[in-house]
Amino acid sequence: MSTALEWFKSSYSGDEGGACLEIATHPTAVHIRDSKNPEGPTFTVAPTAWSAFAGFAARS
Repeated sequence: MSTALEWFKSSYSGDEGGACLEIATHPTAVHIRDSKNPEGPTFTVAPTAWSAFAGFAARS
């Protein structure tokens, strides 16, 4: 069984690079990183926290 995370960017992200986040989902966590620095630090939140954030961002 592979433990590697599968990272992806939003379909709204362009190919220009720059200010993009990538996420990798897991049943118990959502991992977030800066697409410019894939080997750098990550931020991990509960799926419920990510869902609340994404809902807020969509309404803003």
